[in-house]
Amino acid sequence: MHFAIINGPNLNLLGSREKEIYGSEPFESYLDMLAEQYPEAEISYAQSNVEGELVNLLQFFAEECDGIILNPAAYAHTSVAIADAIRAIAVPVVEVHISNIHAREEYRQTLLSGAASRGVISGFGLDGYRLALEYLLRE
Repeated sequence: MHFAIINGPNLNLLGSREKEIYGSEPFESYLDMLAEQYPEAEISYAQSNVEGELVNLLQFFAEECDGIILNPAAYAHTSVAIADAIRAIAVPVVEVHISNIHAREEYRQTLLSGAASRGVISGFGLDGYRLALEYLLRE
């Protein structure tokens, strides 16, 4: 089975930005661990700080993959384009947020993309990606 993880803006800085919220582990290290833990799953990875590129990645991976794990970061709260892209593709999308969005600012609690996704995992740190992969493997 083939899955994609797509990360949005500023997630290329994981491990060095706001460690008290996002932790100190670089995403690439976590991705290596996921690949080792789930050898039956081929995992592709992409990250972009640009909204339109995230839409393009969703459309591209929808043709290539059995499911997508998406962390749209700040675009989760603002992007109608990303929400529409999720609705337009046939593969399941699980949205992940590293921090507990419900314990943060009020504007972070509205998820346009989350409403279009199969489900949302929030607040479990990087482990949210594993939880999303577990779900997609059972789908």
